[in-house]
Amino acid sequence: MTAGRKLRAYLALTKPRVIELLLVTTLPTMIFAERGLPGLWLVVFTMVGGALAAGSAGAFNCYIDRDMDKLMQRTKNRPLVTGEVSPREALVFAWALGIISIALLWFGANPLTGLLGVGAILLYVVFYTLILKRRTTQNIVWGGAAGCMPVLIAWAAVTNKVEWPAIILFMIIFLWTPPHYWPLSMKYGEDYRNASVPMLGAVAGAKLVSVQVVLYAYATVACSLLLIPVGGAGWVYTLAAVLSGVWFLVETHRLHNRAQGENLTDKTAMKVFHGSISYLTILFLALAVDPFVGSALL
Repeated sequence: MTAGRKLRAYLALTKPRVIELLLVTTLPTMIFAERGLPGLWLVVFTMVGGALAAGSAGAFNCYIDRDMDKLMQRTKNRPLVTGEVSPREALVFAWALGIISIALLWFGANPLTGLLGVGAILLYVVFYTLILKRRTTQNIVWGGAAGCMPVLIAWAAVTNKVEWPAIILFMIIFLWTPPHYWPLSMKYGEDYRNASVPMLGAVAGAKLVSVQVVLYAYATVACSLLLIPVGGAGWVYTLAAVLSGVWFLVETHRLHNRAQGENLTDKTAMKVFHGSISYLTILFLALAVDPFVGSALL
């Protein structure tokens, strides 16, 4: 195997697409916490440390789930399934990334940030992957807390505290995770059933799942608006939260209507999945711009 192919295999273990999404929430949160641009090196240490922490969690996940990954079409080409990386190599890699990430967060930002980084890895690896994923249909609900940790890490890096605006941002992502992920699990339901993973979108009917998607979407949008009175958000964030929130709700209602009419397609489900990413991206981009335009709305 060439060195380039080996490097790509190691990169795949970190789940780069997940890291991209986590980084989209990190920098805007730092800017909003600072109410301006944080120091360059603080941003670098926090972003790199956060990315490596997420990569470590992803690699541990691939190591633990290698038995089920070979049973699913969506994951059958992961490096541990194809043999491009051995289990021992993956485990050493995961530990190395984790140790480096915590060191960067601890010494590059502050100890609180480092501890939150440890918490993020443990939530994803232990709480979600080892305990919840194979045991409950609510796995992604509670396990999704790991994906919310970057905003706490980002806020703590700037302020050395965890304050109410950070908790609201945490809850936005927490509530957003089910309507983001369940449509994907609806499309790949056969995969999850083959691997005996009780993902709600795979084991429950589309009618029930679509109701849950809509309810969580409403909770997400409502939570996003709390940042206006509690976090001091201005008109840029407010406008983006309202408009993108309405659009997100419309898309989830379309999913629901098709599910109730028993004509739901994979295309509709994936439109909500991709749309949820766009919604979160718009929301956090507005969060980054907001401190530079006007003052708090309330």
